[in-house]
Amino acid sequence: MRIADLVAQAPQRGIVALGVTDHLQTFVNLPDLAASRQEYLAANPPPGMHFGVEVSAVSQWELDRMAEDPSLRSPWGIREGGPAGGALAIGLTAEDIARLEIEYVVGGAHWPLYVPIEPEAVIRDYHRQNMFLATHPLVDIVAHPWWWMGHWRDEDGRYTTHPWLGDFGVIPQSMHDEFAAAAREHGTVVEANLVAIILNRHYPEQFRRQYLEYLAGLKARGVTLSIGSDCHSANYDTDFDRAAALLESVGLTDADFWRLPVR
Repeated sequence: MRIADLVAQAPQRGIVALGVTDHLQTFVNLPDLAASRQEYLAANPPPGMHFGVEVSAVSQWELDRMAEDPSLRSPWGIREGGPAGGALAIGLTAEDIARLEIEYVVGGAHWPLYVPIEPEAVIRDYHRQNMFLATHPLVDIVAHPWWWMGHWRDEDGRYTTHPWLGDFGVIPQSMHDEFAAAAREHGTVVEANLVAIILNRHYPEQFRRQYLEYLAGLKARGVTLSIGSDCHSANYDTDFDRAAALLESVGLTDADFWRLPVR
């Protein structure tokens, strides 16, 4: 979707406040983000529209390797060969944020970082990434905690088993408690993701119910939530009415969600 199309379509959907967040995995993506900023400005964004970015939790090892060897530079970083449990990082600096006039930073765990692809190892690694993002001084919002895509996909394209899609209860409650405490202490917002999680037709209904209760539990622990559409299509076609009904089923209403002030 072009940003000009988003500016035109949002009011038609009754949307009065929104932010655009292109993905950035490592510093290799910075020229693309700069181009997005120029496209955003050219679209004459209305006062209720904001320019942000979604960064991935990556390893310092891969950033260092790509800085040393240009032949290793990839938009997706280095997805194999790194140290499990190594130092985490994001591919964005405070200087980048100021230069590109980024209003808010969303940070997400998008893949396991060099751990064995088995449920317990992935759970520990994703929790480690979520904690890193919740406490990072440049991250304003943790994106879609416990989103999953990749391994353990059924033949019909659905995810019904591992690592936590068959039963969200396999994640220890202590991890949820620790994450909530970190987000609350650091003032980090947590995203309620619509398309990728709450409305994801590839996820089982039981997981959806469990995840909605998880979001309600975060709110009960004093965590601030935000809405993220995660729309990656050519049209802004997110089913907000259905999403609202699902969120309201666990007591989450419009008044519960954080948003940036209108400029």
